[in-house]
Amino acid sequence: MPSLPLGFDRDQPFTFQLGAGQVIKGWDQGLTDMCVGEKRVLTIPPELGYGDRGAGNVIPGGATLVFDVELINIGDSPPTTNVFKEIDENKDMQLSREEVSEYLKKQMVAADGGQESEDIKNMIAEHDKLVEEIFQHEDKDKNGYISHDEFSGPKHDEL
Repeated sequence: MPSLPLGFDRDQPFTFQLGAGQVIKGWDQGLTDMCVGEKRVLTIPPELGYGDRGAGNVIPGGATLVFDVELINIGDSPPTTNVFKEIDENKDMQLSREEVSEYLKKQMVAADGGQESEDIKNMIAEHDKLVEEIFQHEDKDKNGYISHDEFSGPKHDEL
């Protein structure tokens, strides 16, 4: 699958793998036939975005989303990592808040070259809000865990 870096939020590129469940369905569907350099406005109905639940305090339930995007590059990328399996440390096929929290901390430190800079320390200190927003969106049955079926990130079915 090609990896697609797109202009996103104040001209910062956003890279993801098309068709791998890394973005909302409206992006996967709306970008499939784009060419490098092409600009497009995506108007995404709730059922292809965040549905009736929304996304934490950022996107209200039932919102129609509008994105102004530009395809910057199409590149080859390695196979998608099974993120669910990486997060599920105790292998019980469900993600706890603690597992998600620890995974995010590891990712933040890894992104900073393995050292905890002041920026990373600040992000870690305030990441509880991010964990709660993830659970608001992903924990559809509200049982305090994210099951393999509920998880919308990259995963493989051979678990």
